[in-house]
Amino acid sequence: MIFFMVTLFISGLTAIPAETELQFLSKCFSPGTALGNWIERVYIGVANTNKNYPFISYGYDWLAFAHFVLAILFIGPFRHPVRNKWVIEFGMIACILIIPFALIAGQFRGVPFGWRMIDCSFGIIGLLPLVICYRRIQELEQITTQEASYEN
Repeated sequence: MIFFMVTLFISGLTAIPAETELQFLSKCFSPGTALGNWIERVYIGVANTNKNYPFISYGYDWLAFAHFVLAILFIGPFRHPVRNKWVIEFGMIACILIIPFALIAGQFRGVPFGWRMIDCSFGIIGLLPLVICYRRIQELEQITTQEASYEN
């Protein structure tokens, strides 16, 4: 769960300096390749938008904030796993919903299929530790239920 929380927080941090990160990535990938061309196109779009309409990047700030808040949400199951199992279920549902959202919204926004697959992978990668946590919480729940029935 800590892995999930930390990666969610770091993911939020990366949303804030998007233009700087894209500028760096555009230098790392050769123009003329599909990936290099896409990163360069996104960088130019973000740089031009920031130059002419810097307030649009405020959306990136809110994206980062949402990641931070969601990471904090997972403190609940860390402290009281059985009582806050719903948070893990919420996270699992969110991870699953990344897939259709990335595929559909990405198609409408002109995002290349390969990049949408990268976005989908975040849902799959995020789902893995949550499924492990969920199964362990279920085991803990069974143990506590059995202990309660022995006491009665």
